[in-house]
Amino acid sequence: MIVFNKKTNTLEQTIYRYSLQDVPEPNLYRDIFTYGEVPKCAFNHRRVPMSPPDEIWITDTTFRDGQQSRAPYTVEQIVRLYDLLHKLGGPKGIIRQCEFFLYSERDKQALYKCMERGYKYPEVTGWIRATRKDFELAKQMGLKESGILVSCSDYHIFKKLKMTRKQALDHYLGIIKSAIEVGIRPRCHFEDITRADFYGFVVPFALELRKLSEESGVPIKIRACDTLGLGVPYPGVALPRSVPGIIYGLRHYAGFPSELIEWHGHNDFYKAVVNSATAWLYGASSVNCSLLGIGERTGNTPLEAMIIEYAQLRGTTDGMDTTVITEIAEYYEKELGYQIPPMTPFVGEYFNVTQAGIHADGLMKDEEIYNIFDTKKLLNRPAGVAINQSSGLAGIAHWINTHLDLPEDKKIDKRDPRVANIKAWVDQQYEEGRVTAISDSEMFSVVKQLAPDIFDLAQK
Repeated sequence: MIVFNKKTNTLEQTIYRYSLQDVPEPNLYRDIFTYGEVPKCAFNHRRVPMSPPDEIWITDTTFRDGQQSRAPYTVEQIVRLYDLLHKLGGPKGIIRQCEFFLYSERDKQALYKCMERGYKYPEVTGWIRATRKDFELAKQMGLKESGILVSCSDYHIFKKLKMTRKQALDHYLGIIKSAIEVGIRPRCHFEDITRADFYGFVVPFALELRKLSEESGVPIKIRACDTLGLGVPYPGVALPRSVPGIIYGLRHYAGFPSELIEWHGHNDFYKAVVNSATAWLYGASSVNCSLLGIGERTGNTPLEAMIIEYAQLRGTTDGMDTTVITEIAEYYEKELGYQIPPMTPFVGEYFNVTQAGIHADGLMKDEEIYNIFDTKKLLNRPAGVAINQSSGLAGIAHWINTHLDLPEDKKIDKRDPRVANIKAWVDQQYEEGRVTAISDSEMFSVVKQLAPDIFDLAQK
């Protein structure tokens, strides 16, 4: 059959119909995943077109996947973070949904309190076990949508579930039908999709879901879960690891619209952010993230990273309040006692702090030389310098001007003799064998001791 595609304005064949391949033995892709070696990245040089959706957005899994690798949040902490997610996402709801566990009393209380906020965004959704009892629980709690685990690789189907592909598909469809019967929109979590037989199981299963959606009139979402972070963003890379191929295939062969496709990545191979951006570029409307990337093993895609990625790809923040990223980081460190690695982009203590004296000299002349963007405006985090043996006079002067927030006409120049006195103290520290950087609290004490009149400049 030939149809006219309004998006590409070309005639396209739609003869592709993939049927379930109910193989007797699991396909574990041993040529790629040999286990005793690093997984291989194979190419077939088949390129699929980029097709970014009209709308893209973010969903949050901080209170679901993000809680599987840390101490549980209290109800008050969840509500506070939910408020911050609402504020960060802005009036257009770029952070579209937030998913919750439903099992403990704490989970239920937190969910109810977040729903009582009455926010349109992020919508509160659930994650439940695949039983009718749990679907009814989700319905009783007022949820409209919930995630359902439908593992799709032979590693899970054969080794964990001890089923054949046909048995797994029938089992999943029965569960999803039960969810629809009690009034829950299913969000199907295709676990381990980057090790799954895409044409032998993933696409046939997705086709069955599309058929069920059309028959029931209920939209069914697919969350493509890169459970072990094995996805690869490169053009021409082969399935099952190809992120472009997975998203293209769900749209082109399974017929799922972009708004019903979501990417869920992990960071095992340092590709969580780029894979999520790639999913957007090739047709998924939604990427699933957690605050600070906290999640199983190496973590999920950091939500704050995708906020910045959104702005890069769309050329606008679309009303998002990016300064809330800093509020969230401070809340984690001060209220939750979570230590953010200092070099972490956008949220770490040193992400926009230079330690080289020559760089500090550049910052003094024009901040734009060594800062990624106006971090004061966008993140409420002015560019800074760390004081060590390499900071030089420029670094010390910049530290004073920034940390004392001196007005433009009162800023200290690196040639100021008071700066030289402080540098002499710093140099002595390292001559005596110090190897660590000078902390901000130490610097405040030293400035107060050696150049107390500088504090007067900040008060005028």
